[in-house]
Amino acid sequence: MANDTEFLKLLLPEYLVEHFDIIKFEEIDGLLHIYFEEKSSRPKEFSSLTLQSKGFLPEITVDDFPLRGKPVKLHVSRRRWTDTKNGAILQRDWNLIAKGTRMTQDFAEFLKKISRY
Repeated sequence: MANDTEFLKLLLPEYLVEHFDIIKFEEIDGLLHIYFEEKSSRPKEFSSLTLQSKGFLPEITVDDFPLRGKPVKLHVSRRRWTDTKNGAILQRDWNLIAKGTRMTQDFAEFLKKISRY
């Protein structure tokens, strides 16, 4: 039997399940809100630097596929990293939002495909 992580990858964008922790979820007025925080693991793209986690960037909220007929809002908090040698603020480059929308890349592609029929 598959573990919880593999099951969540069927319901949520895979990169969120792999790189973010689910902090909480709640249903408000028929809308499902799921809150994520980026894990504190050091970004591979900055492996040559000495980094320290310095909190989070402002939360972004994006629309995703409905679950069980309920609209879904993903609330994502990304980490901010500081290079301890020069004080530079760094962050991973996540493509969480489809360009020109407020929805996930997968959901935007799905809507684009069904609008062609």
